[in-house]
Amino acid sequence: MAKTSKIKPGAGDALIVVDVQNDFCPGGRLAVQKGDEVVPVINALAQRFENVVLTQDWHPAGHQSFATSHPGKKPFDSIELAYGEQVLWPDHCVQGSDGAALHKNLSVPHAQLVVRKGFRREVDSYSAFLEADRKSRTGLKGYLDERGVKRVFVCGLATDFCVAWTALDARKLGFAALVVEDACRAIDMQGSLSAALEKMKKAGVERIDSSDIAQ
Repeated sequence: MAKTSKIKPGAGDALIVVDVQNDFCPGGRLAVQKGDEVVPVINALAQRFENVVLTQDWHPAGHQSFATSHPGKKPFDSIELAYGEQVLWPDHCVQGSDGAALHKNLSVPHAQLVVRKGFRREVDSYSAFLEADRKSRTGLKGYLDERGVKRVFVCGLATDFCVAWTALDARKLGFAALVVEDACRAIDMQGSLSAALEKMKKAGVERIDSSDIAQ
């Protein structure tokens, strides 16, 4: 969406780069179509921000969100866990594996924080702020509050899951939130993208392109 004037990030802004990991890129275990295309966009975008946070899915082997942990189930089935409905995924982003590593061409050397999420075997975590039980916090809000951040720009993989959940939780926790659409790619599974976009609209999450942000 073109803006009449460019957004100029300052000390009160942070860029959150969500899960740009090998398993979410082409050739990975849970590849997002054209997921690697976000890398050069994010590299350029990050240079405009003083505050940058990276996130990583960081699952132990046998995580509850893996279809292989539930005999008779297959990837993309849904089950009920203690905290509600859980989509079952192919094994992905296993701690210490190459699939869990950040994409080799992602170059954001000035990022100050890496948030690893989904590291508890019994609880999945899409959002950079809150795990799927909607109670366990990652500590990111406290970090941003300490840094005086009031507005977050979210990008990465995938638009309809971890990016959307992060942006929605940012709004719930009192931050202004913008999703940088050309720096994201979606899974778009059974209408998941349109549903996520509608939720974000209702929550007041703004959708922009990297070209809307001043160099």
